[in-house]
Amino acid sequence: MRGLMYPATTPAARTRAEKFDAMVLEALEPIELRWGSELADLDLAVDEVPEVEETSPDEVVWGQGVLADVGVPLAQLVPAGVDPEGLPSRARIVIYRRPLEARARDGADLADLLHEVLVEQVAEYLNIEPDAVDGGES
Repeated sequence: MRGLMYPATTPAARTRAEKFDAMVLEALEPIELRWGSELADLDLAVDEVPEVEETSPDEVVWGQGVLADVGVPLAQLVPAGVDPEGLPSRARIVIYRRPLEARARDGADLADLLHEVLVEQVAEYLNIEPDAVDGGES
């Protein structure tokens, strides 16, 4: 039998990347509700893995079947500036899906980790403490 196992409109038909994108937006929602106007010039992107210019075996640590935190970023804040083509670019947070998924035990753990990473990146962008982003005084 060939064809789709689930109708394309059901959540079960979504790919892992699509499910992750939805989790990122869900994790960002409470931050946007509080800081929406300050984040108007900030973009959000999801990439599979970060680009690594070069690595050596000494920089990579394996533990419990997943890559440990040495040298592998979970996200990156790219400041506004000029892109390689000479055009102005907006500031953006890039979330790296595979390293985050590798560190999470389950879906709830991934959601918590995503929220924590987004809080840290937004705090860096706004140049404030992460506690202030996550509901503390600004």
